[in-house]
Parts: sequence; structure tokens; C-alpha cells
Amino acid sequence: MIPSPRNRAGKPRHFLQLGDLSREELLQLLDRAVALKAGSLGRDRPLDGVTLALIFRKSSTRTRVSFEVGIHQLGGHGVFLSDRDSQLGRGEPIPDTARVLSGYVNGIMVRTFGQDEVEELAANASVPVINGLTDRYHPCQLLADLLTIREAFDVRPSGWEALSVAWVGDGNNMANSWLNAARVLGFELRLAVPEGFDPHAATLARARESEAMGSGRIVLTRDPAEAVAGAHVVTTDVWASMGQEDEADDRTEAFRPFQVNAELFDRARAEAIFLHCLPAHRGEEVTAEVIDGPRSRVFQESENRLHAQKALLLQLLAP
Repeated sequence: MIPSPRNRAGKPRHFLQLGDLSREELLQLLDRAVALKAGSLGRDRPLDGVTLALIFRKSSTRTRVSFEVGIHQLGGHGVFLSDRDSQLGRGEPIPDTARVLSGYVNGIMVRTFGQDEVEELAANASVPVINGLTDRYHPCQLLADLLTIREAFDVRPSGWEALSVAWVGDGNNMANSWLNAARVLGFELRLAVPEGFDPHAATLARARESEAMGSGRIVLTRDPAEAVAGAHVVTTDVWASMGQEDEADDRTEAFRPFQVNAELFDRARAEAIFLHCLPAHRGEEVTAEVIDGPRSRVFQESENRLHAQKALLLQLLAP
């Protein structure tokens, strides 16, 4: 088995949230993703012999396919494990699973509910652990989003601070991840969130601490028009995420004024782009006119999951 890197300089041990990367590391990762997408890194197999365990306690299209295809294209192999395919679904302690898998594989990607599950897995694994999604954070999606923004605006390393991003909707794992991205890269983030649906308090506090030290600007408002006005990027997510289905009716009522429609989107810059992590509910959080319009980048964004995650796999797993 090829050993996984352990705390190499410039290579974070785990990737549990975007804040695990420094600004320099994140910019380098985006550079590598651009090169991988362009094919300029060649077609060698740098992860030949590397195996990645893919734990899915939440189902997925984009996360599963992009990681399986990505590790394959780099020469490695992915092993898919749902609750039906592992003892986690029967109550095996997470530390036991972490230690067992560490003896077989070079890395673990996990998509699950609680952030504490990912952190416990990382605390007990001797190989890198990647957060594929939790209810708290969705850092791999943010890598793709940032790559899409870089492509749309030709952003250079010193150009992130000039950008403004408007998040409209729930203060969910995506909103929390945007807060981490703003903290690392220093752009302006405006969050329009209904009362009672604010982002994770500690994540918001850390972002505001960075703002006080001169990194980024965080605005939390109840007015979508205020958030979107003059923004370079407008982004949103479904109103009821996986596991919140029983709250759907109440959430629909609370979020109805936060729909991203043409009238709201027109308040952004003329060159603004629209992003959505998908799947989307047209006619709810976003209208078809916006998500299927000429300034939408959602399918470029979804493709970029593959390229950004390949860059991440190389950063974490390359021997």
C-alpha cells in the first residue's frame, strides 16, 4: 500500500472545512484545478495504486460520480460504501471504522449528516479524511464554486478582495462554507437570510473576526435586494435540505420572499453570474428564467467539482 502523506509542508492533514486550507494553499489548489481541466498536467497516473474509500451516509449524484471519476482518472481506485455496505449502518463505532479503513486505503471521503462524525473519523484515522458534505459544511462544493468564479472573472491572486458574493436563502452548510471562503480569500460576502435561519454562529463569528483584522467584509441582512445589489455572484440553495423534508411547508413560507427571480437578479452587476450547487427546485428558490438563463453557470460549476476535487486528491494523497 502506498503510504499517505502525513502533515507535509503545504499539504493539510485532513480537509474537513475550507478553513483547513491557508490562502496560499487554496490558491495553489485552484491553479492546479485550472491546469488539470486544461489538460496541461499531462495524462500520467500520479495516484497509481492509491485507493480512496467513499462513505455515503447521504445519497448523491455529483459527489459520488465526481470523486469516483476523479480518482480513476488520476490512476487510483474508489471503494463505495453506503450504510448498507458497511458496519456503520449497523452501529459500529466511528473510531473502529476509521482504524479499520486506515489499514486498507490511502484516504477516506465521507458524506454524512453531523460534522462531529467527520471530525471523529479524522481524529481516529491514520489517512487523510475529506468532508464530502455534512449538515455544517460543504467544502468540496465551494472549491468548485471558487474555480467557476475564477474562470468567469479571470481572477488573479490579488483580485479576490474586489469581488462581492450574494448568498440568498438558508443559513445552511453552503452559507457556512461561503463564510469560510470569504475568511480565507477576503472577498465581500452578503448573506440574505430569513429571521431564525442564520448561519452557524461560531462560523459567522470567525468570519467577522477575520473581517475585523482586514480580511473580507461580512454583511448579514434580511433583505435579498440589499444583498444582491451590485454583486458579482448571486447564489442560493434549496429551501429544505436532505433530512429536513418534514419542515418543507414551514420553510417554503419563510423563504418565499427570498426566491432568486429575474427582478432580484437584475439588481446584480450586468456581468454577474448565478450559481447553485444542485439539485435545484425551479419555481422555488430560483426561477427557470434565472437558472436556465445566459448568466447561469450551474453546469460549468457542477463539472468543476471533478477538476477541483482531482486537485484536492493530488494535494492530499500524492505519494
